[in-house]
Amino acid sequence: MVFKIAVVGLGKIATDQHLPCIAKNRNFKLVAGVSRHAKVDQVPCFESLGQLRASKIAVDCVALCTPPAVRLAMAREALDYGWHLLIEKPPTPTVGELLAMEAYARKKKRVLYAAWHSRYNKSVDMAKAKLKGHHVNFLKVAWKEDVRKWHPGQEWIWQPGGFGVFDPGINALSIVTKILPEPIFADSATIEVPANAATPIAANIRFKRGDGAAADLSAAFDWRQETGETWEIEIGTKDGMTLHLKKGGSVLFVNGKIAHEAVLHEYEDIYAKFARLLKAKNSDVDASPLQLVSDCFMLGKPVLTEKFV
Repeated sequence: MVFKIAVVGLGKIATDQHLPCIAKNRNFKLVAGVSRHAKVDQVPCFESLGQLRASKIAVDCVALCTPPAVRLAMAREALDYGWHLLIEKPPTPTVGELLAMEAYARKKKRVLYAAWHSRYNKSVDMAKAKLKGHHVNFLKVAWKEDVRKWHPGQEWIWQPGGFGVFDPGINALSIVTKILPEPIFADSATIEVPANAATPIAANIRFKRGDGAAADLSAAFDWRQETGETWEIEIGTKDGMTLHLKKGGSVLFVNGKIAHEAVLHEYEDIYAKFARLLKAKNSDVDASPLQLVSDCFMLGKPVLTEKFV
């Protein structure tokens, strides 16, 4: 079966990842785009879901690539039209909205897939397998990049609900929540917010184990690094094993020796999984990375920093 899909929100991530991967996947056929400003070549484009519905174009599913703040209402509208949903990360601005979206999809008997693209490579899967049954007592996440390179001109990221530096930081947390054998929890955070923004440009976070056992668990996110990207996760266990994920989780070192280097096909794998979920009529919604971000904001101490220009 070929699923007829529309992409909603035709910004950078849709253009760079979703559209090319849909074109390569035989399980999907792009039938429409939805955006108030952008267009897609060779398919009809509309300014709203309502206009798409009124066009009578047959649609099976929708990929929501809009900013998170507007997704719940759009998701409900799409579900009311009988369409299945894939949602880009971060899925929603709050955990409550994600849970409400999941419940509504269940009520409408539609598939809802909340995709966390950084989880999709073999190095991450190998790290998860290596850590199974081990007691983690060390975690150091460094996720640093240049906001001007990765989010050029995107003002929504600085508005309430836009996540700020937690937009890339949640990628790291999506890996951490997948591979750790036990959940961790936010303990404290320092969050740097530019004087002319509502969301952070940097954050330093301390985590804790749920059982209260001593552990050194931390993360540093920063959007001001202009000398290339640092996307790394270091993990240590009580029995002396060390893991080091580099390059966004694609390269894995175990005890100092390279164990695997993945060829990244994150969005290709996302659409392969979406096809499987659609065929099986199953949803996949994991709120744990979003929950960690929410808890960091709840427990974080805001620090005002210079304006972002």
